[in-house]
Amino acid sequence: MNALLAPVRQAAERWLLAGAREVSLRPIVAADAPAEQAFFSALSLDSRHKRFHVGLRELSPMLLKLLTEVDQSAHVAWVVEALEPGHPVIADARYVHELSRPERAEFALAVADDWQGRGLGRRLLAHLAAHARRHGVQQLYGDILADNRRMLALMRDQGARLTAHPDGPQLVRAVLDLV
Repeated sequence: MNALLAPVRQAAERWLLAGAREVSLRPIVAADAPAEQAFFSALSLDSRHKRFHVGLRELSPMLLKLLTEVDQSAHVAWVVEALEPGHPVIADARYVHELSRPERAEFALAVADDWQGRGLGRRLLAHLAAHARRHGVQQLYGDILADNRRMLALMRDQGARLTAHPDGPQLVRAVLDLV
């Protein structure tokens, strides 16, 4: 097996966020499908659009399976759960290796609307980058809607290069070099 594509072996981590709110980060598993669907459905239309670039109302069974039944090697994904009742999944983050160039990976993350602005996105992006770097990824990239100012600012703060996207001006490609 390619060393870049070795499965994730990681226990849950607890994080303390602004406002003394504690959350738990752990690798996603197939059994998270109902919680992932609930997380997605609870996102505002704007947040769903920013994550998927289309106005999905719910995750199709095929997309839900793709997001939750990951191999934790070519597709590495985590969920964040609040350590308080009523919030089974409040964020997810992932990266997927390119098939032809496994040292490059595309990333994505989403944070529940009520949990935005607490540093969770920044923490997730740092976690993704550190984990990817440890597993041989040299470059993370993601496509961001040009009007997603908060995500573009986060990427700038993390030192990413923001470039024009080949599909047009509605998207920006963010590239984070990890070496």
